[in-house]
Amino acid sequence: MDKKTKLRNDWTKQEIEEIFNQPLMSLIYQAATVHREWHNPEEIQISTLLSIKTGGCVEDCSYCGQAARYHTNIKVQALLPTEKVIEHAQKAKDSGSSRFCMAAAWREVRNNRDFDRVIDMVKGVNELGLEVCCTLGMLTEEQAIRLEEAGLYAYNHNLDTSEQYYEEIISTRTFDNRINTINNVRKAGITVCSGGIIGLGETNGDRISMLLTLATMPKHPESVPINALARVPGTPLENNPKVDTWEMVRMIATARIVMPSSMVRLSAGRIEMDETEQAWCFMAGANSIFTGERETLLVTPNPGVSEDMQMLTTLGLRPKKRAEEVWMNSL
Repeated sequence: MDKKTKLRNDWTKQEIEEIFNQPLMSLIYQAATVHREWHNPEEIQISTLLSIKTGGCVEDCSYCGQAARYHTNIKVQALLPTEKVIEHAQKAKDSGSSRFCMAAAWREVRNNRDFDRVIDMVKGVNELGLEVCCTLGMLTEEQAIRLEEAGLYAYNHNLDTSEQYYEEIISTRTFDNRINTINNVRKAGITVCSGGIIGLGETNGDRISMLLTLATMPKHPESVPINALARVPGTPLENNPKVDTWEMVRMIATARIVMPSSMVRLSAGRIEMDETEQAWCFMAGANSIFTGERETLLVTPNPGVSEDMQMLTTLGLRPKKRAEEVWMNSL
């Protein structure tokens, strides 16, 4: 493709504000143009996210139903057997997923038998030919290297919100902790998956600041998930208002323009969006969704595989093929 929009890592907050605040239809048009310069607009990467260890987390993230201190209906679940995880990964691959992400409700990775088991899971999923992603909390550079050697393709560690608003949402770790983990992932040669959540009570200025942090990293995250708050009963944010679809569209479009090469992932919140609303997000530059056989995204409701495939067919979209499939078809 003829790439006309250059990658930049020197954005200013004022520049991103001007993009973010322009009339919505102009913003969508600009984002759709950039998207077509860098990506095939007819392809959507299908990713599957599996909770391999659920609940009982010592963190106090105000949005999360897996925090032990909140009284939710989410049941604590020990680390899944490796064989079971590989079965889920195979089903995901058979259903059209090209990325399989494993999530554990940990504050940080510890060098113990559970981490050894995660290493085995990464090796097993990698052997299936899937992009392997993990989100396990904070980790050191040495732990990141172990994951990379096992075949990990990506590590998810969201910023969640702006540095200025961060302490309003989480008190058990700092914004710098997030950045340190992302830096450790980069040093190990693993691709970065990092985005945030809107609907936490933040301002548009906070949303712009979060995008500024991502877009001015030495290398943009290869994946940028944009999540709408899932209002989990029992959490401090359960009564926050539903995120308006146009707010999601505006956020996705701005992310697409300032980080042209990244996969912008329409993540949590899709269960409350109809087909038309999701189509606007794709038009604005989103080119990845999470789906799952159990119709959940970690512990919150999410559209199922068959529903998503029907939507893609209706919109004239198709699942993005795995790199190995593209290579084989070129022979």
